[in-house]
Amino acid sequence: MILLGTVVNALSIAFGGLIGLVFRGRISSAYHRSVMQAIGLAVAIIGISGALKFVQILLIIFSLAIGSLAGEAIGIERRLVQLGEWIQGRFSSSDSDLTKGFVTASLLYCVGSMAIVGSLESGISSNHQTLFAKSILDGVTAILFASSLGWGVLLSAVSVFVYQGLIVVSASVIAPYLTQPVVADMSSVGGILILAIGIELLDIQKLHVGNMLPAVFIPLIYGVLRSWF
Repeated sequence: MILLGTVVNALSIAFGGLIGLVFRGRISSAYHRSVMQAIGLAVAIIGISGALKFVQILLIIFSLAIGSLAGEAIGIERRLVQLGEWIQGRFSSSDSDLTKGFVTASLLYCVGSMAIVGSLESGISSNHQTLFAKSILDGVTAILFASSLGWGVLLSAVSVFVYQGLIVVSASVIAPYLTQPVVADMSSVGGILILAIGIELLDIQKLHVGNMLPAVFIPLIYGVLRSWF
């Protein structure tokens, strides 16, 4: 079953989120702020470590610029926010953090190198070990996020399943173009976006990370075009 790793990953987020909800509302505002700052710092460090994997720095800059323009034109983050708000209204939720939890967790779990590389391994060779490892990390993170941002974090499990599932299914098609430099540059862009999420969580600056999501795939497109020409 090529989607096994993705299914396990989605379930780990949902399960971790349920555990986190047990502590929801039992944390004072001061502790809530401290926890979110700690998570923000950890996310930023993870992003920095991933961002340094690049091979071609000019390609990284180009990818971020073009990817951001494409995401802005599509309105990815706006659509994610609208989806979160629709869900919040549909279930008459009084949880004001639902949309923030859904959008933030969805982006964090989807843009990292483990999501991309792990999904590709699952699709190409049915090797789910990377996604299994990611599942443990995501499950623990979901506990912390859900305790602070509520059940919107659980909904991000659906985003992860759809996003990673699409990569898994298409992996056999794009596998010939996934050279080591391409994967490294994709991971680097993903790391930069994770750093941006950390900056948002620290309330330093609001960044439209969702609109930057297409940037992750620009190195792949560049690799495909380079192999053709």
